[in-house]
Amino acid sequence: MVVSKVRGRFAKYTGALQLDETDLTRSTVQVTIDAASIETGVADRDKHLRSADFFDVANFPYLQFRSKAIVRHDDLRYYLIGDLTIRDVTREVRLEAEYGGRAKDPWGNERVGFTAKVSLDRKDFGLKWNQVLEAGGVLVGDKVDIDIELEAVRAASQNVA
Repeated sequence: MVVSKVRGRFAKYTGALQLDETDLTRSTVQVTIDAASIETGVADRDKHLRSADFFDVANFPYLQFRSKAIVRHDDLRYYLIGDLTIRDVTREVRLEAEYGGRAKDPWGNERVGFTAKVSLDRKDFGLKWNQVLEAGGVLVGDKVDIDIELEAVRAASQNVA
């Protein structure tokens, strides 16, 4: 409401990371997010975000991202370029990503970590609802900051008979 940020998260999502550890720029990322799983800590706001005013989950149940290119910026930082679909609008976005490294956990699983961020204009994705406030300004800002903390676990090898 003009004076503060609302933080939220999506509780349900799936993804696939095809990681080329010799050259991260040859890797690929696909993510599908359950739009109805939005959680901001306020049930009425979450319900409104699921409505046709915003995500319209009845008609567009998923947000999707599919990478198109990964560009190396330096040893640890990359630009992850891909198509983001929200509702029925697909736009190319460029996330700033950082490679956190790889390690084996205490149970023998191989893990890799990344962080990524991007700022979007929600109106570019058809999310245009707003309300003018009595004191001036509008209820919902246009800028949306997305921060991602990702830890992926290597899939178990499958033996083919």
